[in-house]
Amino acid sequence: MHYEEQLVRMLRQQEQIMQDLSLVRELQLPDSYIGAGYIRNYIWDELHGYARRELHSDIDVVYYDAGNLSEERDIQLEHRLRAATGNHKWSVKNQARMHLRNGDAPYHSTEDALRYWPERVTAIAVQLDAQDHISICAPYGLEDLYTLVVRKSPSFKDAAYYNKRVLQKNWQEHWPKLTIVCA
Repeated sequence: MHYEEQLVRMLRQQEQIMQDLSLVRELQLPDSYIGAGYIRNYIWDELHGYARRELHSDIDVVYYDAGNLSEERDIQLEHRLRAATGNHKWSVKNQARMHLRNGDAPYHSTEDALRYWPERVTAIAVQLDAQDHISICAPYGLEDLYTLVVRKSPSFKDAAYYNKRVLQKNWQEHWPKLTIVCA
């Protein structure tokens, strides 16, 4: 089975993720996805044979709208999602603005922004379209996710930050089958 098919199948089995994808779809944000640890950690738990443990610190909603860079809009969307679900972990970020915080050249899309995330295995996001199809945005593919490898994204420049981040995250304590590749 291809990794993409496997990811879609696994996500469809997780009712909460499907509800969250549907909720984000209702926001009708351009080029929007749920990604990062919310998706990654669920797959890692599955591959380790663990029950879902909710070890993610947030539910990252990413979108791309160069026409409205207001941070206030993201905050309002977070409040809306939190009120709708009772879950305080929602985080919404317009990727058209995030290059400023990260010191990169402007991003051109959500997928382009994901290329600059610290780890390849974190640069994975999914969306639910109007026909209930799950679309995957993974500029580095899904192989690292399914082979349990953590490595720095090629476009992420700060190797020292990456090394410190993966050490502080202590992922191998939670998922001992992981292989961490230092930068």
